[in-house]
Amino acid sequence: MLKKSKYFFSISIILLIVVLIAAIAFGAVSIRPAEMFSSLKHFFQGEAPANIYEGVFLKLRLPRVLLCAITGAVLAVSGVLMQGLFRNPIVEPGLVGTSAGAAFGASLIFVLGSNINPTFKSTMGPFLVPLFAFGGGLIATYVVYVLAKTEKRISIIALLLIGMTVNALGLSGVGFMSFIARDPQARSITFWGLGNFSGATWLQVSIVGSVALVVFIIATFFSKQLNALLLGEEEATYLGVNTGRLKTTILIINTAMVSVATAFVGVISFVGLIVPHIIRLLMGSDNKILLPASMIVGAILLTLADMAARLLIAPAEIPVGIIVSIVCAPVFIFLLKKFGAVGQKGGYNA
Repeated sequence: MLKKSKYFFSISIILLIVVLIAAIAFGAVSIRPAEMFSSLKHFFQGEAPANIYEGVFLKLRLPRVLLCAITGAVLAVSGVLMQGLFRNPIVEPGLVGTSAGAAFGASLIFVLGSNINPTFKSTMGPFLVPLFAFGGGLIATYVVYVLAKTEKRISIIALLLIGMTVNALGLSGVGFMSFIARDPQARSITFWGLGNFSGATWLQVSIVGSVALVVFIIATFFSKQLNALLLGEEEATYLGVNTGRLKTTILIINTAMVSVATAFVGVISFVGLIVPHIIRLLMGSDNKILLPASMIVGAILLTLADMAARLLIAPAEIPVGIIVSIVCAPVFIFLLKKFGAVGQKGGYNA
């Protein structure tokens, strides 16, 4: 397994680099590698871009590709954590209401934003929608957590059922906002809900990247405890794992990752579901391998999807969530038919 993981990580890292360079190079405006290097050289020397290609690379294409890769990694790692928490490989990150809450928060701004205090609206600027989306995701997850928690412990079954209920309520709220919205507002809700990286900025990259880095580091410290949890809660407790604290920590980490990523790019499904599922079938259920492997593959998958979204009908764009769903849904159905709901290679026994 160690030799197999070495080959996997070597190949996947090389593939990630190739995909990132290709995603930067191809688009409505093609950018050659020489222009990439010269743009970076001018940037570090404090000079302005020498031509339009360098400007497109540095101000538009590079932050978009980096934000896309980071978001893919975030969603995939979040999927690993949630699947480990629920001991089920067909759980996705938004199960506890985070994505639906974020979507409802964003829809509130699209429809009712004109009623917000102009000073506050002017101060927040382009961060108004991400702020309300982030708040919606946090509130929804907190409600699920509070309702699922008893005096003694957090019930996994209660988290699942209450999470599904809060998701349904959040989506109903989005539907109601779409119903009362005017046409431009309704279109904004629809396109935000399908995911989009077109407005990526360096500030967004720094915010999502910083949160992702901190969360990734924290998550690695809990890989052994998640491995123990695969045996069951009682068995994990016998091994010295504080299961209650572990559940709370994983929920906080998942909420931070999904809320921050969703706030800036919208709702993107399947990445956090299918990437950990595929890696588990290939590499087994050891979370020490699953976490970094899913991070890399998630970045590759979403970067490829965004590149396809930009190129298929260029210069127009398809929402990246549509591309991901079209590709991943049939793949996931195939995997379920071939390996079963829990997988025959490295899957869970529960």
